[in-house]
Amino acid sequence: MNFADLDAEIALRKAEAGRSDREIKAEGAPTGAWGANTNQVSKVPWQSIIVMGWGRFMRTYMAWVLWLILGVLACNLPVLAQSQQAQVVPGVQSGLLEAQGTGASAGQGLPEQRLSGSISGTIVDPTGGAVAGARVRLSRDDQSPDQEVLSGDDGQFSFANVAPGPFGITITSAGFAAQSSAGILRPGENYTVPQIAMALATAVTEVRVVVSRAEVAEDQIKAQEKQRVLGVLPNFYVSYDHHAVPLNPKQKFELAWKTTVDPVSFGVTGVIAGIQQAQNDFSGYGQGAQGYGRRFGASYGNFLASTYIGGAILPALLKQDPRYFYKGSGSKRSRALYAIANSVICKGDNGHWQANYSSILGSLAAGGISNLYYPAENRDGLQLTFENALIGIGESAAVNLLQEFVMRKLTRNVPNYGPANP
Repeated sequence: MNFADLDAEIALRKAEAGRSDREIKAEGAPTGAWGANTNQVSKVPWQSIIVMGWGRFMRTYMAWVLWLILGVLACNLPVLAQSQQAQVVPGVQSGLLEAQGTGASAGQGLPEQRLSGSISGTIVDPTGGAVAGARVRLSRDDQSPDQEVLSGDDGQFSFANVAPGPFGITITSAGFAAQSSAGILRPGENYTVPQIAMALATAVTEVRVVVSRAEVAEDQIKAQEKQRVLGVLPNFYVSYDHHAVPLNPKQKFELAWKTTVDPVSFGVTGVIAGIQQAQNDFSGYGQGAQGYGRRFGASYGNFLASTYIGGAILPALLKQDPRYFYKGSGSKRSRALYAIANSVICKGDNGHWQANYSSILGSLAAGGISNLYYPAENRDGLQLTFENALIGIGESAAVNLLQEFVMRKLTRNVPNYGPANP
């Protein structure tokens, strides 16, 4: 419907309304808004006027008002829709922003998860077989705690969610030597450690052999028993190791026995007996084979008694060492005085120097025993005994000087000991 038709309709409605009002006025019947008696509508004058005016307006302009309302609604519907859309959009945009913010947060957190990687590898033995139950320790350069896993039956191990960066791996297993490996894990990388071949552990056994002093001394005696001047004459009672281990009583008797039964000792005793017979010493023995035999027996008796008493019995009782300890260093004067002094001093089993009671008393005892087998005319009693003891001391001093300056150069099979300072 256009506006021309609307105006015609309104004019028609006005004509009908004017006719109706005249007819009603002619009939003398008052009207209200709804064709009723206004006195019945309201008793208040101004309310009656409003009701009458509203009723007249509604009857005259009802159609036009309806079309106007419909037109306004038709025109304002898009605006209302836009208004509602405008009211909804902020919420939607807010939701989108929140979603974007959440997505951004998730996006920020996601790289951190992607940065984590894994480390895996395989452990084998020298033959290539899998090593199960090996302890694998993962250590980092940062302050993060170490991680440990055990290799599976197939020898494989794995560490998950490992932060990137340098790392070290240490593998230990019973029966194998510890192995280590290092590398750098990149963000999101699945790092595979090259195959780790375990080497068999080297068995380290520490054996501490403690040799007794008796065994050490026995070895030293064995070395001394090889010492011979010019390769012939026994030189058993000299130690070229100044720090030699003291002898026990048994070894002192063994050394005396070795010395007295050595064939060279018998030969030297025979030479001494021959010289005595040639000089007719101890004339009571006479001459001939019988006299030589008595002189030989007496000489060997002296040698046997002095060796055992002064070199075994008394040293064992008094705990003294019967050997001469070669000096070999210092001035000739100091060495000579040392050699002479050792005829009356000796080293004790405690390592300290002391009076050589064993040698002095041994010489006196041997001299006293000699009176039992010397001829009666040659037994001077106590005087002979002390003379023999003094002779024995002098002989010891002379032999010691030879040991210090001569015998060392002539003795073979001498162990290579350094010079010793007493």
